[in-house]
Amino acid sequence: MNTETMTLKAKDLAKEYPRSPRESLAGYVLAARVLDKCRAAISGTLGEYHFDCPLDRFFFEFVGIDAGSFRSFVATGADDDAVAKWITEHAVSQPRIAIIKWNNRMREMRVGDMSEDVQEFLEGYIQEFLPAGRVVYRWFDVYDIEEKRL
Repeated sequence: MNTETMTLKAKDLAKEYPRSPRESLAGYVLAARVLDKCRAAISGTLGEYHFDCPLDRFFFEFVGIDAGSFRSFVATGADDDAVAKWITEHAVSQPRIAIIKWNNRMREMRVGDMSEDVQEFLEGYIQEFLPAGRVVYRWFDVYDIEEKRL
């Protein structure tokens, strides 16, 4: 592991937020946020966030990449461009339209469209971490409201 490089690239997620799930990397939504959390996990600056959580697994499952392999590559100190290239090289080959449709589905997904386990988790999470009265229209809104982007 390239500790010095990782420390420079990793956000301290106890003090700042990871990127929005809407932000893309290598053409995939969620990927930039997953990368921020992975770097923080490696650097010990994850705060209350979790790497390889259900949110991250949506990305890993779609691209067919193992979270451990991703983490090992990120630990080399790779910058965003190198990680994007690595994702492109290791992701399951799919037509561009399949990726576009997946990105749009993720962006548009409502809490009620998710599995029962995720809905149950988010029911409590929204009440605990979002300001009272804030309306959640889409799943990604939960994170963007909590992290003060919306």
